Amino acid sequence: MAKLLSVDRVVNVTINLQPLAASRRNFGVLLIVGPSDVIAAAERIRSYTDIDGVAADFGLTAPEYLAAELFFSQSPRPSLLQIGRWLKTATPAVLRGAVLTAEEAALAQWTNIEDGSLTLHVAGDTYDITGLDFTEVTNLNAVAAAISAQAAVYGVACAWDGERFTLTTTATGPEATLTYCTNAATGTPIAAACKLTEATALAPQDGQAAETIKDCVVELADRGDWYGLAIADNSLTVDDHLIVAQYIQAASKSRIYAATITDTRVLDAAYTDDLASRGQALGLTRLFCLYSANQYAAVSALGRAFTVNFSANRSTITLKFKQLPSVEAEGLTETQANTLATKRCNVFAAYNNDTAILQEGVMSGDAWFDEIHGTDWLQNAVQTELWNLLYQSKTKIPQTNSGVHQLITCIEAVLDQAVNNALVAPGTWNGDGFGQLESGDYLPKGYYVYSEPIELQAQSEREQRVAPPIQCAIKLAGAIHSVDVAINVNR
Repeated sequence: MAKLLSVDRVVNVTINLQPLAASRRNFGVLLIVGPSDVIAAAERIRSYTDIDGVAADFGLTAPEYLAAELFFSQSPRPSLLQIGRWLKTATPAVLRGAVLTAEEAALAQWTNIEDGSLTLHVAGDTYDITGLDFTEVTNLNAVAAAISAQAAVYGVACAWDGERFTLTTTATGPEATLTYCTNAATGTPIAAACKLTEATALAPQDGQAAETIKDCVVELADRGDWYGLAIADNSLTVDDHLIVAQYIQAASKSRIYAATITDTRVLDAAYTDDLASRGQALGLTRLFCLYSANQYAAVSALGRAFTVNFSANRSTITLKFKQLPSVEAEGLTETQANTLATKRCNVFAAYNNDTAILQEGVMSGDAWFDEIHGTDWLQNAVQTELWNLLYQSKTKIPQTNSGVHQLITCIEAVLDQAVNNALVAPGTWNGDGFGQLESGDYLPKGYYVYSEPIELQAQSEREQRVAPPIQCAIKLAGAIHSVDVAINVNR
């Protein structure tokens, strides 16, 4: 065949796909941490989109379920929940087999085995289990029970969870180890049928020592992109809560911590050793305290807050006046309500007009909940969009006034979103001035963005390819929480 010239010599077309933009954080994800042993130590976090999934894993009485129930009871309903495992006590070694297919789990595959065998490897020792008779079993739970009956002598239990076989040691802590099963020298080998061999099982998990709640939160901080945190365990002391709250306050990634106070001493102005008083004294702007007889009530409040869609119009909210479904409102005296307000402790309070509201919607430090939630979103949105501008540019953002203008335009696009969702609104700037902005000036757009001309940038900074500092002034929209009306009557 004669050689032919490529069309590329005349018309050369290439396709350049732009890299996918980095996504913004989801500021509606709550992490509930609890001590139940449902989630394996190696897994640590699971995600749920409804209460049915939580019930299937934890049952209806676990503290994690009870807290999740309040979260998903909110209206509108939040869309994503994560549950994390706290290794409150030392854990055993675990070997989890892979999921069996329907054919592999069929009873007929097992009832023809009357001399099954496998070899366990526990803490460096080897033990043969032989003579396993499954001819009379009626389900795979019975298969697991037969294995457990012999394995118990060596400190191992076997369980069938409806999908897989799992081996667990009775010993706990770092000294507890359990490796893949192998075939015994005699009998019918079942290690592969149970999917507990190296070729079929998941990686073995050694036992772990018990951890403090702070160690747990630090570990989980690296494992998920959650924003809110609540702990479903009533054994925590005020000091334990403060240790967690202070870590959240200091962490580089913005998050908030919600805790429910059930101790009625918080209602007394003279008592100052409660979590609300101590959190206020420490100025913890990322601690949200709520007094209630229901130990998970604060989770319901976060469930309502985390339904905010910052991309929607007029979507930001204040937590005051909101409802806490399935939480009984507290009957308070005026003195008790004032004491809680003074301590910056929220409460779901009953009023004498047959209504109940969440009040006041504050953090322990000097900030409203919606301010922290909204400005955390704003910081991440600006950061993410500037990153994408630099990351997705096919050439470069020049170190010129034109290049800086691109940065400012990018920031203003996010600030326009903040105006659209009602986080930011036009108003008078009462802070220090910069650029052309002076204290007392009106911000008609709700914000002002300024950067010095590139000509004024120091040469040393220019050589580092650093943009001139960009300063933003924003006016928060705030929210009306109370009204005074004077009605003058003349006759």
